[in-house]
Amino acid sequence: MPSTVVTAGQRAEWGWLVEAGDFWLEYVDSRGESHGGPLEVMWPVCFEAVGQVRGFPSYRGQRNFPGWYWAATSAELVGYESWAELSHLMRLDAEPEVVGVASQPFRLSWRYGGGRRRIRHTPDYFVRRQDGRAVVLDVRPDELVEAEDAAKFATTAVACARVGWGYERVGVIDPVLAANLRWLSGYRHPRVRREPVAECLRAVFAQPQGLLAGVRAVGDPIAVLPVLFHLLWHRELAVDLLGERLSAATVVHPAPVAAREVESGADASAASVAG
Repeated sequence: MPSTVVTAGQRAEWGWLVEAGDFWLEYVDSRGESHGGPLEVMWPVCFEAVGQVRGFPSYRGQRNFPGWYWAATSAELVGYESWAELSHLMRLDAEPEVVGVASQPFRLSWRYGGGRRRIRHTPDYFVRRQDGRAVVLDVRPDELVEAEDAAKFATTAVACARVGWGYERVGVIDPVLAANLRWLSGYRHPRVRREPVAECLRAVFAQPQGLLAGVRAVGDPIAVLPVLFHLLWHRELAVDLLGERLSAATVVHPAPVAAREVESGADASAASVAG
């Protein structure tokens, strides 16, 4: 999963080209109303809960595949414009420390060196983590990054650093991880969960063992497997999602304590917001 890392030297270079107060941010709130202002003024907005600042085009012969993904993290639909974006969206949705994701969250614009023409860029995602940190994400495969794109990504990284946000430009996700996430995502909805079965699965896999053997120890695989996949998606049980595609022989084991604690904290935070 290649990503762009902007060095301190590059940040200094691009920071010199863009005036400190010249970053302008526009967004659309959940009611569909537009807002705009200097980045330094607008950054406290909860961008994980805003609307899309632009729509996705749809036309005959279109080569990319836009759509909507139901995120278990927020119980909301989140947009994507390509299979690469969808894969990263699923990855984020499956990370326990992520508590909110918004697609096309804002439009950022700036001028270089006092020039007249404003350059605009709309990042793909805004990500909020359980500890309050924010990360702005652009998804673009390496081979599709042109010089103009690279300049926009680097300048966006500078803008994010000025308000304490992280920034990443990511490429194509590992194919094994993508395949496993696609499979498990089909069981992410709360309706799949059956607590008596979930409790039995956690007890059985307290000692690591093969996926199907553990499932059969609990009951009929047709009834038990969906609950297991739900627990794997929510990291209540764990497998190696990068090593190989899920199979009957995949070893299932208890989730790391740190992951369970993060998930518990995220659930408590979501309950607090809902209340």
